[in-house]
Parts: sequence; structure tokens; C-alpha cells
Amino acid sequence: MPRSIAITGASSGLGAGLALSYAAPGVALGLTGRDASRLEGVAEACRARGATVRTQILDVAEPEPLGAWLLALDDAAPLDLVVANAGTSAGPVDGRPEGVALAARQIRTNLLGAVHTIEPLLPRLIARRAGQVAVVSSVAGLRGLPYSPGYSASKAGVRAYGEGLRAFLSPYGIAVSVVIPGFFDTPMTERFMGAKPGLRTLPQAVAAVRRGLDRRRARVVVPRLLGLGLQAADLIPARLGDAILRSVRFHIRPGAS
Repeated sequence: MPRSIAITGASSGLGAGLALSYAAPGVALGLTGRDASRLEGVAEACRARGATVRTQILDVAEPEPLGAWLLALDDAAPLDLVVANAGTSAGPVDGRPEGVALAARQIRTNLLGAVHTIEPLLPRLIARRAGQVAVVSSVAGLRGLPYSPGYSASKAGVRAYGEGLRAFLSPYGIAVSVVIPGFFDTPMTERFMGAKPGLRTLPQAVAAVRRGLDRRRARVVVPRLLGLGLQAADLIPARLGDAILRSVRFHIRPGAS
């Protein structure tokens, strides 16, 4: 049971669910997000369960303030678990390309945000030869989706970054878990207009991810069947995989995630 935990993207969805799951007497939580009212609501619920909570409104795309805050958390209580969860999604409508701004925003938040969260802490984790890192990718990172290439690219990058980190950090006794979720009921999923195979409730998704993290699994795929399906789409001939995925039409409604 980790006793000092930092979670980004903790104001809603999986980040909020994990914060509540870990909240208990003797646990110190550092929670950050972009929505002040929602983040404070999560913090109060965690405090009610006995945890000590420190919050900060931060954008993970900005490395300096995020890194300073994470190091201050580690100074106060050396971190046992860091969850790089913050993410955003966007997408074109009416068949238009995403454009530079949308694609770049997703890559900055999802991929660079994970890097900005983890890298400042690595020298300390390595020196202690202990700890656990979790990076939250997506099933979209297993095979590029035709209607959200920027999101898919960002999450594929997160997955590759986490896999590389795991191989690098294993000799130091540091566990790295790559979390690969599909659909579960969050504000981000509500903006996804299309079929949602394998949809889980948020408590189901949180419980599955928490089990995987507790067991220090290398990969935590939820649901496994959807993950296997997208991996299969990547193994079959590209034209066939493209055609199958193109037939599953969707768009992402504009709005904050």
C-alpha cells in the first residue's frame, strides 16, 4: 500500500477515482487538475476518508511549475507512487483534418504531460531504489484510429514511453505500470459520439486499474478484449485494418475533458 501518492488529472474520471480509492488514514495525496471546484470536491472526499491532501491547479503541459510542485510533495513525504493520468481529447468534425492546434494540444497534454510529471522525480526514485510509476495510455495507443489521429499518436507515445521507462528502471527496483483503458463513464467518454464497445462504469474501471497497480503489473488493459481487438487490427494487413476501423465512425464533441 503506497503511503505517499501524486496523481495528475485528479479532478474527474480515473484520476479522481484512484484518489478516492487510495484515500485512507496515514496516506498523503498530492492531486492536481485544471478544474478548481471539481478538484477541491475530490480533495474533500479524500480528506473525509482520512487522507492528508495537497492540491494545486496546474497544466501538465507547463513543466516548470509542475516539476516544482512534485518535488515539494516529495520533500514533504517521499513519493511511493506517481500516476501520470492527465489527458485531453479532441477531434475534427464533418471529415475535416484535425489541424495543427488540435493535434499539438493533445500531444502536449497527453505525451509531454506524462514526461513532465515523471522525469523530475526519476533521480530521487533511482537514488531511493524504490517506488512505482503509472502512465495512463489508451486502447487508442494500440492502433491509430482514423477519426482521432492526434489523440492516437499522443497515447501511443505514452505507451512507448512507459514501456521504455519500465525496462530502464527495473534494475533500480522501480515498477512501471502502463495503464491502457478503453471506454468508461467519464466526462471525456461522454463527449465521444459513437459506439463504445466494452463500456465500463467508472467504479469498475478504477477497481481493475487499482488491482493492476497493487500487483505492480507491467500492463493493465481494461477491458482486455477491446485491447486484444485493437492489437489484432494492428497485426492484420494494414488496408484491412484501416477499412475495419474506418467503418466504426465517431466524432468527439468539443468541450473540456
